[in-house]
This record gives sequence, structure tokens and C-alpha cells, in this order.
Amino acid sequence: MHTTEGTPDVAHRLPAFTEPLHVGRPNMGDRARFLARVNGALDRLWLTNDGPLVREFEEHLATVAGTRYCVATCNGTNALQIAARACGIGVGDEVIVPSFTWVATAHALEWIGAVPVFCDVDEESGTADVAHLERLIGPRTRGILGVHVFGRPCDISALSAVADRAGVPLFFDAAHAVGCTYGGRPIGGFGRAEIFSFHATKYVHSFEGGAIVTDDHDIATRARAMRQQGIDENRRIAGPGTVARMNEISAAMGLTSLESIDSFTAANRRNHEAYRAGLAGVPGIHLREPKPGERSNHQYVIIEVDAASPVDRDGLHEVLTAHNVLVRKYFHPICHQVEPYRSAPERHAPLPLPRAEALAERVLALPTGTAVGPAEIEVVCAIIRDTAEAGHRPLAPPRAA
Repeated sequence: MHTTEGTPDVAHRLPAFTEPLHVGRPNMGDRARFLARVNGALDRLWLTNDGPLVREFEEHLATVAGTRYCVATCNGTNALQIAARACGIGVGDEVIVPSFTWVATAHALEWIGAVPVFCDVDEESGTADVAHLERLIGPRTRGILGVHVFGRPCDISALSAVADRAGVPLFFDAAHAVGCTYGGRPIGGFGRAEIFSFHATKYVHSFEGGAIVTDDHDIATRARAMRQQGIDENRRIAGPGTVARMNEISAAMGLTSLESIDSFTAANRRNHEAYRAGLAGVPGIHLREPKPGERSNHQYVIIEVDAASPVDRDGLHEVLTAHNVLVRKYFHPICHQVEPYRSAPERHAPLPLPRAEALAERVLALPTGTAVGPAEIEVVCAIIRDTAEAGHRPLAPPRAA
């Protein structure tokens, strides 16, 4: 672990940012359009319960995802829980999921009484190792949950073949993948269902929000009732449900974000290219790239700090944080390394999961989005470059700019 004391020359050339530069700063879109929508909702006195803005948001998102149906929810976690239940997954059912994901993916299953069973990952893509996943299928397996990591899609064709052989539903956590493609098709219409997150840290957001997208009429019908206390389209109680509906104000923000999706993506792409240029030749620093030939939203800028680097990942994290660059070890720790899964590996994670664990020790998410521009990226890259050049030599505490 490297500290941040010493070498005043580095501190002099690279002062700290006066305001934090952090991962996940919200993109705002057209504020006037948003406020006009909010005022319309206030004038209508229709603030929740499947209002016109929610329905418009669902229609717009279904177009982006290339799906027949969209069911908006209050957040991505609820969307995942409802999607699992709509796929027939219940208490005690095992669902195979990669450990290299944000813990909310696993917790959503655990919360409804299902059992997440963790598989290893392919290190290049960060997504499920299909061969390992297939070996984990057993008599209690009732589903497979793929995760599109950092917007890079899973090997959907291979996962679909495994799910078909096992006779279990395949669905996807696509929280990172709005606007991305697989085989030239938009992410959203694969498997039985896919879910999106519209948390404020996502590049398209609705303050808080989520959605289930699908081409399956039955899945959509069940999900729509489940998010509304089990009440179906005929106002009958069709079964148990929860309260997971999106409100009109969140939908207003979601629509405003979707209208700006092209400009947000362009800003992210510009930033990715700036990081690529700024980090070129830095020893041991590898910028993760989108899948070749596919459209990416570039929502995340992820670097890997590998064995060739003179500084380790945690040391680089410490130096950047000292300069007010609030990067994230994303994901670390991974699912099987936290509770309740860590205490029950025989139930959740046939260990070891070496590739997932190794990847979690190398990755770091850097700031991007519309609040970050070339000037900030140039400084961030300079900090990383100078830290790598300093190697094990400690760096001085920076002065505020």
C-alpha cells in the first residue's frame, strides 16, 4: 500500500481539485423541459399510480430497448426482484449469477428468498464464465441471471444455449447497459426479461428508478400487477405484490434524460477517448474497452492496474483520493466476499472464484459524464502517470488549486 507523503515536485505540478471530481455525478439534461413536465404533473394533480409521464417514459424506453413492453419501477433492485418473481423464481430456488457485480444483484434474489449461487467470470469481459456457470447447474437451479458489466454484454448466445439445455429461464441485470447492443440489437430484448436502473449515478437517470423490459406478454402482465400490490389491469387482485411503481416526478426526469441520451453518450465517448490518449504508455495501466463492433454507452471509464504497474490499485486509489479525485474500486469486494454469502460458501459460492477475485483487485472507475471535460481528464491522467513513474516512492499531500 502506498501513502501520500514525500516528493513535493509532484504535489506542486498537480494540485488537488478544489471541488471533488467523482464517479457518478448526475447528468441533468434540459432543465427547462424537466421543470415544464413537473409543472404539468402538478397542474394535473396526478403524481403517481401509472400517470401519463410514466406511460410516456415506458413507451420511450421500450423504443430504446427495442422491446414490446416496459414496466417502470421505483428502482432497479425492485425491478430485478419483480422480474425474478415474474419468471417463476421463488423461495429456495437457486439462481446462478456472477459474483463480479454490485451486491444489489445478489441481494435482490436473497431478499425474495431465492438462493444466489455465484459463478466465476471471463476476465476480458468481466461477465459470466459460461463453462463454469454450466457446471454449477443442479437439481435446485431455477434460473440464470446474466449481468452486462460496465455496459459490455454477456455472451448471450452461449448463456441462452445453456439455459435452454437446463430448461430454466434466463434474465439479465442490464443496469449498466441502456443504449448498448449485442449482435447489433439493443440490449433489452434478450432472455425472458432484462432490467435497467435509473439511479442518479447512471448516465440516464430518473433520480431513482428502474424498469423491466421484455417481449414476453405474460412476464410484462405479471410484472405490472406485482409492482402495484398485485392489482391487475382489470383492477382485480391477481396475487401478492409490492409497491414498486415509479412516480410522475421521477418519470419527468427519466424522459428528460432519455431525450439527451445521444449527447450524454457523445460526452462519455469523448471522455473515453481522452483517457485513452492520456493513459497511453503508462506502465501497468490498462483501459478497458467496449466489445468490438457493438454500440456502447461508455457510462464507465474503467482501468485495470496490473502486475506490470509500479503502483498497486489501492495505492493509486489513495493518491487520486488525496487529489480530490473520488474514484471507486468498482466492484470490490465482490458478492461472495460479503455477508451473508461469505459465511455460507457451501450454499452460495463453490470456491475458489479466482478470475472474479483477481479482477476485483485490479479495477478502478474514473470520473466521466457531462460534468467532466478534457481539462479535468488531462489532470487525472497526469496524476496516474506521475504516480506510476514514482513507483513505490510516496507522493506528497497535494495543495488545493
